[in-house]
Amino acid sequence: MKNILNKLLFVSSLIIATLSTVHAKEELIDRVAVIVNSGVVLESEIEDLLNTIKQQSINNNQDLPSDSALRIQVTDKLINDNLLTQIGERMGIQISDAQLDETIKKMAQENKMSLAQFRQTIVNDGTNYEKYREDVRTELIVGEVTRNSVRRRIFVSQQEIDNLLTIMKEQSSNDIEYELGHILIEFPANAKQKDLDAAKERANKVIELLNEGADFAKIAITSSGDSNALKGGNLGWKNINEMPTLFSELIIDQPKDTVVGPIRTGLGYSIVKVLNVRGREVVEVEEVKASHILIVPSVILSDEKAQVLLNGFLQQIDAGEATFAELAKEHSEGPTSVRGGDLGWSDPKKYDPAFQDALATMKKGDYHKPFRSSFGWHIVYLEDRRIVDATSQMNENRAYQLLFNRKYAMENARWLKEMRDEAYIEVFEKDDR
Repeated sequence: MKNILNKLLFVSSLIIATLSTVHAKEELIDRVAVIVNSGVVLESEIEDLLNTIKQQSINNNQDLPSDSALRIQVTDKLINDNLLTQIGERMGIQISDAQLDETIKKMAQENKMSLAQFRQTIVNDGTNYEKYREDVRTELIVGEVTRNSVRRRIFVSQQEIDNLLTIMKEQSSNDIEYELGHILIEFPANAKQKDLDAAKERANKVIELLNEGADFAKIAITSSGDSNALKGGNLGWKNINEMPTLFSELIIDQPKDTVVGPIRTGLGYSIVKVLNVRGREVVEVEEVKASHILIVPSVILSDEKAQVLLNGFLQQIDAGEATFAELAKEHSEGPTSVRGGDLGWSDPKKYDPAFQDALATMKKGDYHKPFRSSFGWHIVYLEDRRIVDATSQMNENRAYQLLFNRKYAMENARWLKEMRDEAYIEVFEKDDR
């Protein structure tokens, strides 16, 4: 009996030790780093993004700031993503696997790779491909939530468009584009004069460092409160009319590497650098006149049945039993059905990527076999192609977009700040044990 008791005590001690080890390992595997309303940001998410950015910096031969400064920016981005994803769920925004696949396919094409090569590149960088897919899905949802929410807050009047068109015609500098870098030294909420003075002092110090040859991207990642901080503050290519007025007046005619600022705005002090300068590119516009029949799969109608149905329509058209327009009016889903599927004249770039790809392979008078887009299954008839002089319409559209973008950046910052102020956010200090 004594031996049995001793064995039981030994086994029990082993079990307790094992459980303790398991629990200890579980604590090391992951932890909650931030609470964001009903969601959380995990330590593993922060580490994954940190590692991704570090790998990208190695690939691009780019210096990075200290781990602590980089961690602050990474955590801030993940908080925003988590918050906006929750808003997206409430808005019912979803990105289907088909939409995700098309987006990644386009990313591969932009990098001049096949999908298999693109996937292997991601894996070679040490990233799990399925996790990468879900990160892309998150970025798409965040983008959709932001656009939907901010767009409603922006109004561009016809008078504003007409005024800008007049200015655009008079400005020869409209042919010049500037690649800009931006650093925002933010004011704290309910800032007092001493806070404003401190922010300006920091901004002047940043300008001093830049004039001494410091790396702009590194300082932006370390210090900027702008949403482009993790991109090294790069705002992309803009002409004078696309910039906020406060920027454009200082940037116009400035050469590469010019640093201007600090520029006081409603959010803080801005510092802008001209990273590069180039002349405007001329783009010819091709339009297509096409019609389509759309069948949306459902629980009752599978993808396979949708393809069979559309192939049957093509056989009827080929046999002369029905016209494309007749079949579209009877069977197509969506607003074009009443017009016999007619999409009118349009720039093909406005269509879904899969629809663009289909049109790119077609000649006048062709019918395209069934294909899948993010909307469902289609067959397409290409009636004609043309090159048009769309200068007047393009200028008006461009003027609208310039005004919209000018207002969008500031309104986006305000909206995101409102969302952050209304949210419950609790950041836990990292335990390095």
